[in-house]
Amino acid sequence: MNPHTDVGTADDVRTADLTALRRRRAELRESINALENAVAAPASARAVIWGERVHAALTRIAEDFREHIEVTEGPDGLHQMILAGDLRLANAVAALAQEHEYISADIAAMLAGTEPPVTPSDVDAVRDGVIGLLGRLVGHRQRGADLVYEAYETDIGGGD
Repeated sequence: MNPHTDVGTADDVRTADLTALRRRRAELRESINALENAVAAPASARAVIWGERVHAALTRIAEDFREHIEVTEGPDGLHQMILAGDLRLANAVAALAQEHEYISADIAAMLAGTEPPVTPSDVDAVRDGVIGLLGRLVGHRQRGADLVYEAYETDIGGGD
């Protein structure tokens, strides 16, 4: 904030927005790590418990990803801020928004597929599906970090 006027400058607002974005990215990364840990745990002879853990991690991912979409696509969200500063990034913004739809559908399908009880015969398919989802989430986060870097020439922690 500008100490002489108590009104934030555009740079203050952008810094606050990017700080909030970094925090949201860290929370989503923690959820991704929890899901990776859950799916990597041994499942033989304990498919039901394994499935419950994976389902809980997917529930957390679903919540965090919904919040991610709100922060990026909302009326005062990141995408609007980027487009206000540089319309040449419109295609990249649109591509990320489209990915939100696909990833959200993947999360919903994985949640449905892990409704208890998960049986031993379900484990391989669930594991493969979650591994694919993890790859899409990590790729999406990286493309988002690249977009923010291109828009603001600042790193928001894409490789974390």
